[in-house]
Amino acid sequence: MKQYIADGMLLVTAIVWGSGFVVTAIALEYLTAYQVMAGRFLLASIILTVLFGFRLKKARKSVIWKGVLLGTILYIAFALQTVGLQYTTPSKNAFLTAVNVIVVPIIAFAVYKRRIDGYEIIGSIMAIVGIGCLSLQGSMTMNIGDILSLACAVAFAFDIFCTNLFVQKEDAIALTIIQFVTASFIGIMVVISKGEVPATLEKEAIYSIVYLAIFSTTIAYLFQNVANQYTTATKAAIILSTESFFGMILSVLFLHEMLTGRMIMGAVLILLAILIAEIKPAYPKKRMINSSR
Repeated sequence: MKQYIADGMLLVTAIVWGSGFVVTAIALEYLTAYQVMAGRFLLASIILTVLFGFRLKKARKSVIWKGVLLGTILYIAFALQTVGLQYTTPSKNAFLTAVNVIVVPIIAFAVYKRRIDGYEIIGSIMAIVGIGCLSLQGSMTMNIGDILSLACAVAFAFDIFCTNLFVQKEDAIALTIIQFVTASFIGIMVVISKGEVPATLEKEAIYSIVYLAIFSTTIAYLFQNVANQYTTATKAAIILSTESFFGMILSVLFLHEMLTGRMIMGAVLILLAILIAEIKPAYPKKRMINSSR
């Protein structure tokens, strides 16, 4: 039962993150990428600390360095994603971010020496072709925003893998608090160093920050970190990758973004790569198990 609840929490996270692409695009019309990140993480840290700060008293000391590591990875991932969104479209940013599901098993191989089978190799090749269809322009060059979005996919893959690893021994909520406090501290330092402390804020910017802080940050990451206690990193990555669907759908509906046939083909190839690399390998194993009974 807990596993199904965890899957549901991850799906809610994916839907919220999908909407986050649209809201972030709106926020970037009034604020810089670094202001958006500092604002969302600061407000999320305050909300979580007020609601669950007491959990830190019972948390193990190791939760501090693990939370700091997760917070640093999280900030880097969001920095790459948010800055990348300034130079590419929300739907492309969403789909390229979903490539992290291909990177997760590669990280598992590097850490645990788990063999990467033929399905994963085929999936990786299909993903590269799909990314090309989705991102390469007429001049056969990638937009800087697309490159940053791909880099953010790698960073998010590390975030998913490390989160899944850490929550097995640490309090997920305490870990999330330290993670957000770290990300907000880095965000504030970056904003100050760049001289981007805003004197005034438009109401649209405030609404966007509040939405991103409450839904895309506090609720989404709380759900993700808690759910990771009852599932694997690979399965979490598969479910979370559906954010790209919601990101594209909401971008078309609310931002009236034009969806081309080439983008659709690239998106389909990437999603097929995810299915081949992550779901298909389970089929032969199941047949072997059934045949041995």
